Amino acid sequence: MTRFLPAEDYLPSGRYELLPFRFERLDDERVLLSNMAGEALTVSSADLTTLVNGDLDRSGALFSRLRANHFLRQPEDRAALELLALKLRTRYARLRDFTSLHLFVVTLRCDHACRYCQVSRQSADRASFDMSRETADRAIDLLFRSPNQALKVEFQGGEPLLNFDLIRYVVLSITERNRQHKRDIQFVITTTLSLISDDTLAFCREHRIFLSASLDGPEDLHNANRPRPGADSHARFVAGLEKARDVLGPEAVSALMTTTAASLQRGPGIVDEYLRLGFHGIFLRHLSPYGFALKTQSYQGYDTARWLEFYEETLTYIIDLNRSGVRFTEQHAAIILRKMFSCHDPGYVDLMNPSGAGIAAIVFNYDGGVFASDESRMLMEMGDDTFRLGSVHEHGYDEIFSAPALLSALEDSFTLSAPMCADCACEPWCGADPVYHHARHGDPLGRKAESGFCQRMKGMTRIFVKAMEDPFVAALFRRWALSC
Repeated sequence: MTRFLPAEDYLPSGRYELLPFRFERLDDERVLLSNMAGEALTVSSADLTTLVNGDLDRSGALFSRLRANHFLRQPEDRAALELLALKLRTRYARLRDFTSLHLFVVTLRCDHACRYCQVSRQSADRASFDMSRETADRAIDLLFRSPNQALKVEFQGGEPLLNFDLIRYVVLSITERNRQHKRDIQFVITTTLSLISDDTLAFCREHRIFLSASLDGPEDLHNANRPRPGADSHARFVAGLEKARDVLGPEAVSALMTTTAASLQRGPGIVDEYLRLGFHGIFLRHLSPYGFALKTQSYQGYDTARWLEFYEETLTYIIDLNRSGVRFTEQHAAIILRKMFSCHDPGYVDLMNPSGAGIAAIVFNYDGGVFASDESRMLMEMGDDTFRLGSVHEHGYDEIFSAPALLSALEDSFTLSAPMCADCACEPWCGADPVYHHARHGDPLGRKAESGFCQRMKGMTRIFVKAMEDPFVAALFRRWALSC
């Protein structure tokens, strides 16, 4: 372990000490610097050389910025290391709380046949593909073993509303047991809204259940991505959205889109549809390479470079909307920008380091299988059970959360010690994704030079840094970061 001596013990008068930082060349002239706490600065290549050689002018503005952001210290700076350590501890503070998000896959049955579906959707056979009360009870036992005081219970499928009786049972059971445990519990149903009913909404209102809905864009695109009998997926979504907002309130219903190959040409139109339907933001999500997405046209011709083109074009459109006075947030950017502008991790599972798999989120499958993440469950549906941690019917809490399949993946993918990640300027804002890298490269660390995940994160960072050369955008991005 590196031990920093007091600077005055070894630094000549007028010299300074470099604190740990990484750099990434943006182009021939500019370099992005980041430190362990996520502080970031852009400097010229010449200034970087001067800095490293120890010749930076101590009276200049750049020296003051580097000193204030913990890239260097002077002999008299006794608190610099303590402040840097405090920010680093803050960055990892969520780890002590352990698992917050608990996903209950209550059924695989679904009324849609989405072209990019990442699980084995089923249309019938309730007995074989619905979660039972016995399985739910055992999952609830494990949920309350988590040390986290704030627990989120998310119901997924298939279409979870096809097994709403079990959702009702789980909500009532958890609510009753929580009279003793006194946790802060939030319930969310992930749904297409196609089957929403008055009874369902009344129960959701009574128990303050949020709805996370699916909207891929304008009617033709949404219906093509999410076909169902009657070709009315979008119409049902809009009707369900209006009904849900009337009963639960506008803030209780959010929407999430998936970017298929058909979406890549239509970024501004997708944003316009979100605006038309009264949403104040969008999460521009990359299509995950699992399940049916790999077997259909949803993923054909879909590479990271093309997605980044889509992302930059759509982000620019959103920025221009804000410039014209329309407040609208790109939520994917907001999460990363929160990490860039502060030492606080917003806790988005897919961008956590160590990976959020298992230690931030856990999945209870309809049959009792326990998985480290939703992507782990998707892999299992493709025939790979590497990240299956056990079963609620056969294993206890300690067995599941100390399973080698989880601990090995977390250790092997930890970015502060992973080759290429440890030296990457994007590391403080990135995450570890062992499931993705296992699926694509055969091991949880992956081959970083070929990793679509890494290329996407680096590409987004470059887009943000370039955009923030405009003072309006820099201020806008800070506002987004604060809202996350």
